Amino acid sequence: MDTRIAVIAIIVEDNRAAEEVNHLLHQYAEYVVGRMGVPYRPKEVSIISVILDAPQDAISALSGKLGMLSGVSTKTVYSKV
Repeated sequence: MDTRIAVIAIIVEDNRAAEEVNHLLHQYAEYVVGRMGVPYRPKEVSIISVILDAPQDAISALSGKLGMLSGVSTKTVYSKV
């Protein structure tokens, strides 16, 4: 199975979405290489970056599911290899 390296940047603007974000990330835990989360209190947001080594379909599915959550914005960057 071919995999790609990707980084999903997640901005959580509504803290009520945090539990669902964590649930989705847990569902894809087998592909997660690393994760960093930073609460930015002055703007009342949380910024999370998730590094994945996964099949293209899994990356797209996770990114799409995260992006559909209310109060959550995402952007995905893929490696060229």
